[in-house]
Amino acid sequence: MPNFIEVECKTACRRLKRFFPYEYDLNVYRGCEHGCRYCYALYSHRYINLDSFFGDIYVKKNIAEVLDRELSKKTWKRDVINIGSVSDSYQQAEAVYKIMPEVLEVLTKHRTPCIISTKSDLILRDFDILAKLAETAAVNVASTITCADENIRKKLEPGAVPSQRRFEMLKAFNGTKVTTGVHFMPAVPFLTDTPQNIERICGGTSECGADYIITGTLNLRGPTKIMFFEFIKKEYPQLFGPVTGLFATGRLDREYKRKFYETAYKYVNAYHLSTDYISPLKRNVKQETMRQLSLFDKL
Repeated sequence: MPNFIEVECKTACRRLKRFFPYEYDLNVYRGCEHGCRYCYALYSHRYINLDSFFGDIYVKKNIAEVLDRELSKKTWKRDVINIGSVSDSYQQAEAVYKIMPEVLEVLTKHRTPCIISTKSDLILRDFDILAKLAETAAVNVASTITCADENIRKKLEPGAVPSQRRFEMLKAFNGTKVTTGVHFMPAVPFLTDTPQNIERICGGTSECGADYIITGTLNLRGPTKIMFFEFIKKEYPQLFGPVTGLFATGRLDREYKRKFYETAYKYVNAYHLSTDYISPLKRNVKQETMRQLSLFDKL
């Protein structure tokens, strides 16, 4: 069982130094119960002298109240807020604390667009609020779906829901103004980068009616690299040499990346999928956020 630690936050939204399709991010929780073996966010607990990113879950109980104060300021321009960039806002802790409905009500009150990334179908609990928000501000729901083989998926993402449930969650938003996307990332060498898996993910994306799919390769650094290599050595010892060899220079082998994207886009095109994740957001975005997305187009 994870250790829930209730805290009060001083700020809700964090303004990013780099430019994305969004300028602010918000995390209801610090730490994540999904336990993904490729998790890039492990570093975040180092700042508070804790190592158990998967076991110590910080709960920002007052975040909706703080968010309301921040969005009430005259300087707020209704920019897009990305929710769940570090920790999934719909992990199991949310089933206990039910903070997201409060956050979504605040966004609705201030007509503020958002992007929500999740590996859980718990988000469907808040379906009505999200559909309502999407009537006045852009809402994009994205799900990271990396593996169609549940035997492998359970080892890679032990705390997340099955991939099929994620596809079904995205499909549930068809008929609303909520736009949806599949994040097929990271592709794990020799496990989820096979043509068979790529085709099944693309097929699932087409079937659920997602607006786009984006793909990405594995990026290992710091504690993530250590954890991932330990995982491969334990669960797939026959792959340890080949996998570590791809990172011999510290970065993923360039030729491997080229071949992966060549194969991935073969199936993306075969299923007539879009990789444009900006246009769906623009369809419903309000005038206040057009400035931000227009700037992104120029990058």
